[in-house]
Amino acid sequence: MNAIFATAFHRVLVAKAGSLQGLGRERLMFARRHAATGCEMCTQEAFQAQRSQLVGLLVSGSLEGFESVLDWLLSWDVLSWEDYEGLSVLGLPLSHLARRLLDTVWNKGAWACEQLLAAVQEARADGPSPELRGHWDPHSSHPARDLQSHRPAIVRRLCSHVEGVLDRAQERGFVSPYECDEIRLPVFTPSQRARRLLDLATVKVNGLAAFLLQHVQELPVSRTLPFKDAACTKYMSKLRATVSAQSRFLSTYDGAENLCLEEIYTENVLEIRTEVGAAEPPQKSPAALGLEDLFSTRGHLNEDADTVLVVGEAGSGKSTLLQQLHLQWATGRDFQEFLFVFPFSCRQLQCIAKPLSVRTLLFEHCCWPDVGQQEVFQFLLDHPDRVLLTFDGFDEFRFRFTDRERHCSPTDPTSVQTLLFNLLQGNLLKNARKVLTSRPDAVSAFLRKYVRTELTLKGFSEDGIELYLRKCHREPGVADRLVGLLRATSALHGLCHLPVFSWMVSKCHQELLLQGGGSPKTTTDMYLLILQHFLLHGAPPDSARRGLGPGLLRARLPTLLHLGRLALWGLGTSCYVFSTPQLQAAHVDSEDVSLGFLVHAKRGAPGSTAPLEFLHITFQCFFAAFYLALSAELPPSLLRHVFRRRGPGGPLLARLRAALCVPGSRREEGSVATLLREAEPHNLQITAAFLAGLVSREHRVLLAECQASEKALLRRQACARRCLARSLREHFQAIPPAVPGEAKSMHAMPGFVWLIRSLYEMREEQLAREAVRGLNVGHLKLTFCGVGPAECAALAFVLRHLRQPVALQLDHNSVGDVGVEQLLPCLGVCKALYLRDNNISDRGICKLIEHALHCEKLQKLALFNNKLTDGCAHSMARLLGCRRNFLALSLEENHLQDEGVCFLAEGLKSNSSLKVLKLSNNRVTCLGAEALLKALERNDTILEVWLRGNSFSPEEMERLSHRDARLLL
Repeated sequence: MNAIFATAFHRVLVAKAGSLQGLGRERLMFARRHAATGCEMCTQEAFQAQRSQLVGLLVSGSLEGFESVLDWLLSWDVLSWEDYEGLSVLGLPLSHLARRLLDTVWNKGAWACEQLLAAVQEARADGPSPELRGHWDPHSSHPARDLQSHRPAIVRRLCSHVEGVLDRAQERGFVSPYECDEIRLPVFTPSQRARRLLDLATVKVNGLAAFLLQHVQELPVSRTLPFKDAACTKYMSKLRATVSAQSRFLSTYDGAENLCLEEIYTENVLEIRTEVGAAEPPQKSPAALGLEDLFSTRGHLNEDADTVLVVGEAGSGKSTLLQQLHLQWATGRDFQEFLFVFPFSCRQLQCIAKPLSVRTLLFEHCCWPDVGQQEVFQFLLDHPDRVLLTFDGFDEFRFRFTDRERHCSPTDPTSVQTLLFNLLQGNLLKNARKVLTSRPDAVSAFLRKYVRTELTLKGFSEDGIELYLRKCHREPGVADRLVGLLRATSALHGLCHLPVFSWMVSKCHQELLLQGGGSPKTTTDMYLLILQHFLLHGAPPDSARRGLGPGLLRARLPTLLHLGRLALWGLGTSCYVFSTPQLQAAHVDSEDVSLGFLVHAKRGAPGSTAPLEFLHITFQCFFAAFYLALSAELPPSLLRHVFRRRGPGGPLLARLRAALCVPGSRREEGSVATLLREAEPHNLQITAAFLAGLVSREHRVLLAECQASEKALLRRQACARRCLARSLREHFQAIPPAVPGEAKSMHAMPGFVWLIRSLYEMREEQLAREAVRGLNVGHLKLTFCGVGPAECAALAFVLRHLRQPVALQLDHNSVGDVGVEQLLPCLGVCKALYLRDNNISDRGICKLIEHALHCEKLQKLALFNNKLTDGCAHSMARLLGCRRNFLALSLEENHLQDEGVCFLAEGLKSNSSLKVLKLSNNRVTCLGAEALLKALERNDTILEVWLRGNSFSPEEMERLSHRDARLLL
């Protein structure tokens, strides 16, 4: 009997997939009933005899697979709703549920037994998604019944879109917030959430079933993991749970509190990077992208590549963006095209000394499968397109990217750098997607060859800053006062476009709102304020009233120097996570750690004590600068290594010598100099800016009280001034000579912006004046240089001392309205200002023009591709009407309409100097063109008015083009 049943069972499993496809519901049920005729008793007895094997079959997968079997049995009416409820009890062992299902089915007869075998076959089939049948009626009078009839297909379609459907259902009042929270519990997989939503629709009579029936057919079909890969299903559930636990809470920089990421996350400005000097005609930059657009089809640099590169300055929110991606995937909200997501930190990877393979990297350093390791790994190799790997902080990876060493074996071990580089090239796990984050300076041309899309993360917009602060401070009035403070102090507002500064403002809100002596203006000011906050937090209560005085700083000076020595050693050896022996060698004890600037690393090596890292790389640079400024052991001459000009990298032997030593209480000048020579250039630049700020006159009194002799600090200040001035002179001397007959032009070379930032941090007018005394250029070009509001403040501080007018080109940066306000002090020395593609709105331009009315040297203004509307046209008309030497105004690729153009036309009537007005690619119609034509009748100095790409029909363009040749259509 066993052999007979086994043969019949095998025959059923093999035949069902083909014989049952394409049958209508009635024909399907008729065929199944007749297939069982004549052998009912035999089949039931055989079914009972093979009970233990059937239980093993049902529990060999996961709960996900068992529920898929229930889906099919419900859709065929084998199980009633009461049967299903009894088989869906949470918390019971899967084997218990499997036996209960067998009892239920056996009691229904041989036909039901055969349907169970068919359901197992359907659930295990590695084929396309079940299709919604032709008689599907989205407006059915029995929606709950139809949801059950098509349950397998609906679950498959719904599982990747539960979040969006839930949101819409809640907006329409079909589900309550409590019911949404129950469905969204993190213990459920996306498919289980879909089933629980369908279960809710069965018992509710408020229209939820009809709502789902209408919306489900519009959803795209989602590929899911075949049920036969039971080990993969279990691993996917474990991986989702692991990633969710790592991502759900945003650990604040100080580690003092955990915030729910979903409650605090604020989107940054994310844009596709455009190629410099591209041959194609200029086009509008894409609208700001959302996180969901990370893998869009736009902006591909290399169709064959698999890597998405996200670049952004330190503190711009790259790590938080990845954390949000991980959480969206783990909770089933987005990125469900990937079955497996593996997050990695480059600063953690570089700590791995032993060789490793792809398998070791994924399993030992991310998430280990409990069963079926070989099956899971083989599935990953067979389906790489369902895999996403993320690597955060490539700029902190000490190894330089190279494509010289090929490694194509996923099982053979190699060094961590070779493994990472070959993953990025696609030599390993080809077609698996990778997301890499980095600061711009660490991205080489070699790496860009293997990048599919490059995105730039530009930090918070002005609205984003306000939204973030309101999410952080829900107490009445606090956020309002903070937002008001930022709007009133443009220097502080300019810093806050980087999320790390917005966090500092949020953290130090009491100090900022209570102090009456002004707000921080420079980066150093802000970090000294957060230092005050931390020191006061760990000081006696009566210290809070005195603020950051010399006494409070002097009391914790040993701790600050210990942290500074550790920070400097880490920068010189590209070490950003510190083990217990390294902390002990630097004399960093538990009291030093308790100050809060060192926190546990997010992901340490499995089975080891979590190492410590600084709150943020900028804090490590700040403490390194603090050590250089205040350590009595170091001579001032060492500062020349901080401000010197140099290229990236250094001798390997010198790097190895630095890595062999750990910081002790006594350091020789040579070893510290080596550390400074070997520090990554972008980290050394941040350190230099902090050092310039710390030794400035503004902070001299504060720091001098912490030293045995004020002369030591004065010597450091003098050395910093000399070194900074020398670096600037060398930089200017490297500018190529001008072409005969043309003005001398300077394109910002690497290091120019940070030299200007260092000058600004030092806040010495005389030094800024001396620095630009020998700068004789007619055109200063800083395109694609990451210039934000803070950099604009530094540029204005220095450039306003120029003796000769200069054309300042800041195209393709992140100036924004706040940056425009910061540039106003240097507008008087600008003969031309180019601000193409800088996210500037009417508010910023109106402020600029109000100032430009009194700047006689400014003759050209280029505002191509910003966010300008008719709201700024009145101010621009005033500029045209008042200024008698203004030559060119470019307003292409904005949102100007007829009303604004009519204002400009009025300004043209009284203008006698403008040569070119560019209005291409706006929203001008014939009405605006007629106003311009009337203005041209009274203006004989203008040479060209560009109107290409506006709202004209071919016939209108032919009428208009003959009326005045100066109108270019």
